[in-house]
Amino acid sequence: MAMVNSAAGLLQCCSNAPRRLLPLRSLSSSHPVNVRLLLSTPSFPPPACATSRAKAQRALLPGTSSASKDEVRETIANTDSDVDETADRPGETRLCSFSPLPLLFFAALPGAGTVRSLFGPFVELVKSWSLPDWLVHWGHPGNMAVVLFAMGGYGTYLGFRIKYSDDLEEKAKAKDLHPKLLGGMFFFFALGATGGITSLLTSDKPIFESPHALTGFVGLTLLTVQTILPSLFEGNPGLRNVHGVLGSGIMTLFLIHAALGLQLGLSY
Repeated sequence: MAMVNSAAGLLQCCSNAPRRLLPLRSLSSSHPVNVRLLLSTPSFPPPACATSRAKAQRALLPGTSSASKDEVRETIANTDSDVDETADRPGETRLCSFSPLPLLFFAALPGAGTVRSLFGPFVELVKSWSLPDWLVHWGHPGNMAVVLFAMGGYGTYLGFRIKYSDDLEEKAKAKDLHPKLLGGMFFFFALGATGGITSLLTSDKPIFESPHALTGFVGLTLLTVQTILPSLFEGNPGLRNVHGVLGSGIMTLFLIHAALGLQLGLSY
């Protein structure tokens, strides 16, 4: 047991030896050294650690009891782990990165190839009709502009009249026409998306890589939510305000969508 304690004490002396700061003397009076202090190694020579480790490991030679050998091995392992942890901490550096590209998955939508294959026969049929280029190019934007400003614009106006009008007769007419107009806008927008895809494919252009396609997809998704909300008004009247705010936001989004579509049409 005394041998084990001696080995452990020598190992701890090696690993926990303090460091001290020593002054650095100039080599000559004509060449002074600017560095005042130098971090020096312990005063005793490094080989002493190796000597101490060797002494500790001698306890593992034949003739020593198995309990003593186990204690010596545990002491050596603990000392080595303490030295390694102390040596690793100052130089440890962790770098974290974040990729701000979550929306760009629309640029490589998995269904793009499938959509191309599904629309392929119809695109070839449209090409065989020999329609004027201006009609194929601007037919979709023209139709969607009519739907947006006529049906969407007037339907939005009726929605505000439902909320703010004091005329019961006007409010009743608005309640009847408002869902019909905006429901029709939803239908023609969904149908018009196929026309836009056909127009791009007949011009051999990508279909899902533009901001116009992204805003259209988001707009149709929000319109789906907007269509569901009125069925929940009876149980939660506060959703009427959500419906109005969301509807205004959707119309703003589709105005941006129209501007991006015009930019896309002028780009080729």
